Amino acid sequence: MADINLTQDEADKLMAMEKRAADEREWLFPPPGERLAIPLTSLDKRENFMLDVTRAQIKLTKATYQNRARAAIILVRLDLDGPAHRNPDGLEIPCPHLHIYREGLGDKWAIPAPIDRYTNAVDLLSTLEAFMQQCNITDPPKIQKGLF
Repeated sequence: MADINLTQDEADKLMAMEKRAADEREWLFPPPGERLAIPLTSLDKRENFMLDVTRAQIKLTKATYQNRARAAIILVRLDLDGPAHRNPDGLEIPCPHLHIYREGLGDKWAIPAPIDRYTNAVDLLSTLEAFMQQCNITDPPKIQKGLF
């Protein structure tokens, strides 16, 4: 089983690590109610990552994007058009919000999604592109728009 407790330094290094699509496959952006898990790898292929894209069934603008390391560790997660998140200190963070790994808390802490990076959160594809940039996915997977 993967070690799900990273030091903050290890997590920061994994977040900063340059990532690329693991293969040349073309992916279809998931329709409502579906999800997609795209394998990524570090440039030296020593670390494997996953890019998850999950869409809500009913609310078409509700989605979650996350970047995982070592199969189960969520490094970064962006929640769009969903409920507010309550941090361990009791502070409520509205959507869109960004979860970034914190030692001892995992992904339980969120901050407001930076509006300078996520300028139009209802445009799910451009928001995914901004999320991939934030995750340092320098050679991103090919994702076709599909039907929204």
